[in-house]
Amino acid sequence: MAVRTEELLLNVGPQHPSTHGVFRLVVKLDGEIITDAQPVIGYLHRGTEKLAEDLTYTQIIPYTDRMDYLSAMTNNYVLCHAVETMMGIEVPERAEYLRVIVMELNRIASHLLWFGTYLLDLGAMSPFLYAMEEREKILDLFNELCGARITFNYMRVGGVKWDAPDGWIDKVRDFIPYMRDQLDGYHKLVTGNEIFVRRLKGVGKYDAQTAIAYGLSGVNLRCTGVKRDVRKDEPYSVYDRFEFDVPVATEGDCYSRYLLRMEEIRQSLRILEQAVAQFPKEGAVMAKVPRVIRPPAGETYVRIEAPRGELGCYIHSKGKDKPYRLKFRRPSFHNLQILPKLLIGENMANLIAILGGIDIVLGEVDC
Repeated sequence: MAVRTEELLLNVGPQHPSTHGVFRLVVKLDGEIITDAQPVIGYLHRGTEKLAEDLTYTQIIPYTDRMDYLSAMTNNYVLCHAVETMMGIEVPERAEYLRVIVMELNRIASHLLWFGTYLLDLGAMSPFLYAMEEREKILDLFNELCGARITFNYMRVGGVKWDAPDGWIDKVRDFIPYMRDQLDGYHKLVTGNEIFVRRLKGVGKYDAQTAIAYGLSGVNLRCTGVKRDVRKDEPYSVYDRFEFDVPVATEGDCYSRYLLRMEEIRQSLRILEQAVAQFPKEGAVMAKVPRVIRPPAGETYVRIEAPRGELGCYIHSKGKDKPYRLKFRRPSFHNLQILPKLLIGENMANLIAILGGIDIVLGEVDC
């Protein structure tokens, strides 16, 4: 006869180190087994999309930095890309290469922070310290380029704010082999660790049909065998000029999501290597755009591949200098929806492993 204990209602967060933001998760427990889980968001909501209706298009760009604040360059880009699409602006080649370089550097920095904090959540201290050292080198490059370390405000409609300073591209070129060596070191330190593997293999598992039904994207979709990457399927900027692979797995568990993010770092390094080799030696970094940006009346939707998945931007214009409506498709918000399904029936000890494996940023969930 099964022994049942008294049901326990437990609040995980909103102030909890392993939620990586003000996120509340209300779980019901029968002993150590989760019987129900309800995510509660809204503690960080700032109304970015509504605020944008009273801002000019250039004024909106700093607000996008605060969404996925671990990958602000991709947020900057998706807004500018949407406006450029509406206005038919042709971005100079040198600016497009700079955009790709900073977006891929930001993808690596984002995955490094995820790697370090995920291992920290699981009880390992050293990987976090190593990952922060490598991420710091990328932030130094960004600081030299645009004067900021997390909220960059670097992209502009028609190009980028500033050209790369002398020697900056050479520093990016030098970073690539260094990061490859460090990535090999991460695998030696972590990937084959017996405790780490047993904590993640078979945990938080789902199949491709479930992933598609929940609207998952990025690694959370590719871990089920679905080979979907907007950079490949619907190339934007100059991504069609680079050779890189889209890593996929079929297990659909936390361990496969870990492996895919590590492989994505390697593929980003491949893109960076080609981008710095092809980088135009001269040219403008801004197209000729009107002083006051007024997209023609109409609607557009564009999407790109952000570190956490498919990031989209919808704009409804009335032909004025401010959008009539603005809406972002935030991958963290969509990916989070599967969390209750993954937690029910799991042991409480696996909660943090599953939540961390999804890789959410609360600024993007509570846009």
